[in-house]
Amino acid sequence: MIRIAICDDEQRLRKELRKVVERSLQLKGRDYQLQEFDCGEALLAELSAGSIDILFLDIEMGQLNGMDTARLLRKQAPETLLIFVTSHPDYVFQGYEVKALNYILKPYKEQKILEVLDAAIAELSEEPEQSFLVKHKGGQKRLLVQNICYFWSERRKIHVRTEEEVLTFYGKLNEIELEMPDCFVRIHNRYLVNINFVQETGTEYVSCAGQSLPLSRGNKQDLHVAFAKLLLE
Repeated sequence: MIRIAICDDEQRLRKELRKVVERSLQLKGRDYQLQEFDCGEALLAELSAGSIDILFLDIEMGQLNGMDTARLLRKQAPETLLIFVTSHPDYVFQGYEVKALNYILKPYKEQKILEVLDAAIAELSEEPEQSFLVKHKGGQKRLLVQNICYFWSERRKIHVRTEEEVLTFYGKLNEIELEMPDCFVRIHNRYLVNINFVQETGTEYVSCAGQSLPLSRGNKQDLHVAFAKLLLE
């Protein structure tokens, strides 16, 4: 899930930027959440409730301008990718102080928005690889999440399958599901699969990493939506 925010005191320009950003993300099949703020004060208040991955920030706003907002933001959210939007290119050079990723000039040009958005998403994708620690009978092992094909439960035991091996440990599938990124989809009460290893979906089964796994009626829609998004990427 990519969390995006647009902070601009001009509603029309917020809507214009939002329309381009959302259309691009939807065409890419990306999961996202997009929020709008009309002032820096409202944006900074929201940061206490969680992080924002990508922020489009207007420099020329009311009492708290964009540059002052950015300085305060860096104290709370140093990892947020900051993109300035402004009518005056002279302000752009101040962006180095707050580690801005890029800038967009008003009036907006759609191609520029798309280029900057793609660059920001690529920057997010370069985050360290996520891992999952398995504590099993023979000791413990750290698995790269991207190499996990699926999990399945059997009473109090959880089995995790990678392309090379199967490991067994004690745990709860519901808790593991909360830890995993969006590419992991529940297909059955006992199965959690990595959509990147799904080769085929049927009415009652899923082919994942060469194995035929059961697909429950209640999980069909989520699985088919996730699989469709994968095909669009």
